[in-house]
Amino acid sequence: MTRLKILVAGLFPTLLFAATSMAQELPPNEVSVQGIGFFTKDSNNGVTHHTTDSGGLLVSYRNRFSRLFGADLSYGYTRSTQQNLTSAGAFNVQSNIHQATAALVAHTPGRVLGFRPFALAGAGALTFSPTSNFGGIVPGSDTQAKAAFVYGGGAEYDINDHFAFRLEYRGLVYKRPEFGFTPFNSDAITHTAQPSAGFVFRF
Repeated sequence: MTRLKILVAGLFPTLLFAATSMAQELPPNEVSVQGIGFFTKDSNNGVTHHTTDSGGLLVSYRNRFSRLFGADLSYGYTRSTQQNLTSAGAFNVQSNIHQATAALVAHTPGRVLGFRPFALAGAGALTFSPTSNFGGIVPGSDTQAKAAFVYGGGAEYDINDHFAFRLEYRGLVYKRPEFGFTPFNSDAITHTAQPSAGFVFRF
């Protein structure tokens, strides 16, 4: 039993050192391209809002500035239609949605079951730019930017030191756009779930 305790006591710092060394050997910069889903919760706060589900693209740059922390800058794009049911009737506004976020990333110093888990939290903005497509335009609709809180997490699986596969989930919390129309303004706060998957290049 004593020998087993000594073995365990010696093995733990060895594994910790190996994980730390592994993390330090990785290139500090990452660029990723991911396909995303964009799923927004319905809201009813005087006006009933529904946003159609859609897919899009997320491009990110990360820098690991320490063994446990890094910074993330991301840009995402999707297109969806917000359906607004008001006392005056139903109105659909299709828009291109651009997201720009900055977040702090916390990650493990090494692999866990072959993966590199991480969590993130930060802030940014969603910009809703109405299209002119038939059936999804209300004349006079304005482009609007809404502040957003972003949180999430995921994991990376190393292909080699420079390439990895990433699975990620992000949640976005923000106030619904009204596109410059008072009847659409319900002051509703909504949540968008954004799962994604893609590839990472480290350098």
